[in-house]
Amino acid sequence: MTAPLAFDVVLGVLLLGVGLAAVLARDQFAAITLFIVYGLFVAIAWVRLDAVDVALAEAAIGAGLSGVLLLRAAGHLGHRHEIATSPSDDSLWRRLGTATLCAALAGMLALLSLSLPDEIAGLREAVDAGSAETGLRNPVTAVLLDFRGYDTLLETVVLFAALIGVWSLTPDQVWGGRPGLKEHARPDGVLASFGRLLPPIGLMIGVYLVWTGADEPGGAFQAGTVLAAVWMLAIMAGLADAPPVSRVRLRLAVVVGPLLFVAVAVVGILVGGFLVIPTAHTKTIILAIETGLTLSIAATLALLVMGRPRRPA
Repeated sequence: MTAPLAFDVVLGVLLLGVGLAAVLARDQFAAITLFIVYGLFVAIAWVRLDAVDVALAEAAIGAGLSGVLLLRAAGHLGHRHEIATSPSDDSLWRRLGTATLCAALAGMLALLSLSLPDEIAGLREAVDAGSAETGLRNPVTAVLLDFRGYDTLLETVVLFAALIGVWSLTPDQVWGGRPGLKEHARPDGVLASFGRLLPPIGLMIGVYLVWTGADEPGGAFQAGTVLAAVWMLAIMAGLADAPPVSRVRLRLAVVVGPLLFVAVAVVGILVGGFLVIPTAHTKTIILAIETGLTLSIAATLALLVMGRPRRPA
């Protein structure tokens, strides 16, 4: 057995073990922690499959952001929704039914994987040819923002809709106020020290990811997640406060990316159709869209984590 194959076998065993442990955990915090660990292992698996863009998205959004949202949700729920520990709280038949459906789904996926031919032509050659015409060396960016721009545009709208949903839960007396509670941290504590040290590094990484996304792994979602984490860290460290959601600049940051994307799509009608980007300027236009989306994604993700307004402006 070669070393890469041994590594893959160990990674597969860890994925199955951590996944089962997360599902079977009887404690909320342990289940969420195992879910985050599972996401990191999945990111490593994507790297092994040579899908670095997907690995970055999984690590940043699947494990990082989703984990933070689950931890905050568990904190708000407290002990009101503890995982049932008594057999009377949960039906044995329901558990067996769920397990049977999961086993059937896993079996179907395994059969489909085994039935695939050894050699698949796929769309790699077509994507490479199209990428060469646009000047984009990262085929993932070419697919997401040029060949399949509808999907990416709708993803940004979904994020915006989710934020509207969270804000709609705001009581009338604090509408337009600051989201979340005021964070306090000891000025000489570890959190405050990391809050001063990491944001400059995170800013550089975020700018690099969006700049290099046209040619190398990276892009708006990965960069936006990093920038959102930097902003959240500064707030948690007590170095900044959450802005009022009525602030015009904040709302512009939330919508600038989708609006720019829609504007480019509408202008495309003049040169061939909705979302058609002129080939000669594809790279420049996509870089502009990615820059706007990065700002919007960072603001939206951070505001989603902060939650609905709870304090007056």
